[in-house]
Amino acid sequence: MRRYRALALQTACRAINGLEPTAARERIMQAIQRIGRQIGASKGFIGPDLKLVVLPEYALTSFPMGESFERWIACACLGPDGEEYAALAEVAAKHDVFLAVNAYETDPAFPGLYFQACVVFSDAGAQVLRYRRLVSMFAPTPHDIWRRYLDHYGEDGVFPVADTAIGRLACIASEEILYPEIARALALRGAEVLLHSTSEVGSPELTPKDICKRARAIENMAVVVSANSAGIHDYPIPGQSTDGMSKIVDWHGKVLIEAGFGESMVANAEIDLAALRAWRNRPGMGNLLARQRLDLFANTYAGHIHPANSMLDGDKVVVPERSVFARTQADTLARLRAAGIIQAEDHD
Repeated sequence: MRRYRALALQTACRAINGLEPTAARERIMQAIQRIGRQIGASKGFIGPDLKLVVLPEYALTSFPMGESFERWIACACLGPDGEEYAALAEVAAKHDVFLAVNAYETDPAFPGLYFQACVVFSDAGAQVLRYRRLVSMFAPTPHDIWRRYLDHYGEDGVFPVADTAIGRLACIASEEILYPEIARALALRGAEVLLHSTSEVGSPELTPKDICKRARAIENMAVVVSANSAGIHDYPIPGQSTDGMSKIVDWHGKVLIEAGFGESMVANAEIDLAALRAWRNRPGMGNLLARQRLDLFANTYAGHIHPANSMLDGDKVVVPERSVFARTQADTLARLRAAGIIQAEDHD
């Protein structure tokens, strides 16, 4: 399709924290049903050319707040072949849209761990992409079991790009929009439309993430479709802290549309693939992809900051205590100070 409309659906999240597993699973299925109704109604209003819907980060569950790995898996994590994903696939097929979902999920290859995943379903309900968040402060990532993960999935499984009827799609999770390397790695694998599921601070002022949405679009000559939560409810934090600013940004960094606060289908706009591809093929100073000199930076990027394989003991996966996340960052900061990359604090 040369042209179609995309929607960053700003929908509310009802947290499952504090619920027992059975009640938590019921709430997840209720969320899927509610989101399905919202997609159907939104498409009826926007029009039949709505072909892509992006959901906010962890829209079905919210995020863990101190739960053990075992409890979070029991209450909140989807199985790759589980009923929740099947229900989401049905939503995509029923409404004839590509649907991008962000959720916590398990992997039978790595029992005891979970990952934050972005999964895209086609308009026929087929799973066309699975990306697992690579940079996270408080959750396991493929990088934490890097040797084993690469052996199992290969590098294409780490940076997947789906070649679809609505363009080459790739996913970025939440604060990963702050890391230019992730979007660049996806763009260099052909990504044209970056699907950004987020649950971030809403503000009338520009925020770091909001600035980076524009930057990632410009520097990768790509579209960014960014869906934020319309608040997180049944949770200790004030409900509307993560709200607003869902948007679609074109390859010039122009915000085509942005939602205000609350549940909203306002953040929908036309994606013109033909124009995007023409811009990418246009010679000149503006063609930032064609002007990359990546070999200049190879040695700098070969250095290690955050350690890989922190959840491996040899080849055995180790399920850590939650305290390991803060401890790993403290150790990393110490190494950065020792290497002179950052200076010690002034305590005057």
